[in-house]
Amino acid sequence: MIEFYTAEDRLILAYTPDRDPEENWAANVLKEEGEVTLKKTFFFTPEDVHSWPGPSKEEPDDPFFTGPDAITFVIGAKMGEYYKLKRGVVIDHFDIYLHQDLAIDEEYFIVDSNISVFRTLQPILTTDVYLGGEQPTAISAAGFQELIKNFPTAYEKKKYIEARVSAVLREYFGGLKDAERTYHQYMNKRISKTGTDLNRTFKEGELVKYQTILRKLQEMLQSEDGYSEKQWQEEILQILLLLYPKYIMVFREVPIRDKHIQEKYLDYMLVDSSGYTDIVEIKRPFGKCILTENKYRNNFIPLRELSGTIMQLEKYIYYLNRWGVEGEVFLTTKYRSYLPENFEIKITNPSGIIIMGRENNLSREQKADFEVVK
Repeated sequence: MIEFYTAEDRLILAYTPDRDPEENWAANVLKEEGEVTLKKTFFFTPEDVHSWPGPSKEEPDDPFFTGPDAITFVIGAKMGEYYKLKRGVVIDHFDIYLHQDLAIDEEYFIVDSNISVFRTLQPILTTDVYLGGEQPTAISAAGFQELIKNFPTAYEKKKYIEARVSAVLREYFGGLKDAERTYHQYMNKRISKTGTDLNRTFKEGELVKYQTILRKLQEMLQSEDGYSEKQWQEEILQILLLLYPKYIMVFREVPIRDKHIQEKYLDYMLVDSSGYTDIVEIKRPFGKCILTENKYRNNFIPLRELSGTIMQLEKYIYYLNRWGVEGEVFLTTKYRSYLPENFEIKITNPSGIIIMGRENNLSREQKADFEVVK
């Protein structure tokens, strides 16, 4: 049995054999060989001994392990609010600092009976380890416990070895137990890593963003007559870039130049983070510009304002696609001062976005037909 206590600013490890405690084998090995290893984790020499088995002379009133069974070792010394472990006792590649308020026990060092936590971490860590306390790089006790919980167990290692060997032998022998399947079934049940819950991290911020956008839109729609066409477009563009963060730039009055057509201008061209372009048409939301009031052959059909905007957008897309590589070079050169270094504008099947009209005055049937139109 291994337990820990403190004495005179020192961190003490006390070991009592689980079997035949009257004969402390660790003390015997230490005297005969000059070193002893406990549970493949703690490495001691005679210089580390705090007290040999027998009545304690230094701590006569200490209630911890002062009887004849335990051998105790000094494994660390107090430094400020931390106990710094002696190099070589647990690990010799970095220092380990344990906060004074931690309830230190065997689980901080050993997993699954004989797997050393810090020796497992040794190939990964390059800096000293602080557990608990206010040190900026310290790992909290809860975080360290979560780390330990996800350590591979001896059973898991055994299943992994069986799976690897089974995968090789299957090429040569038939009738093998499907150890690989058993291993994966086990791993699927065991959570090996719990990452940061990003949804939880950003959920509140996203909610505030969308609530703010909704309020802004509601205010705009309540006083839509107070906006000019250009002002309305500018306001909607701000919202559009928030709703579609892939777009990093927007350019206004973008020329399309082709030898086969007269020069035309796009109201707004969106550019995403990869340089690909899309087109957006934004109209003030005056009522009754989307669908007819009456049915045509049992359908509500688009009004001229919507049909004309769609046709206009389709032509722009057609002209852009025809412009192709020549257009990419022209636009990249024209807007070079606004673009990041080595960034290129690309024209590859641009999409069109139309923002116009309102649905608040549409009937249920009209809204259903409008979904088909969209």
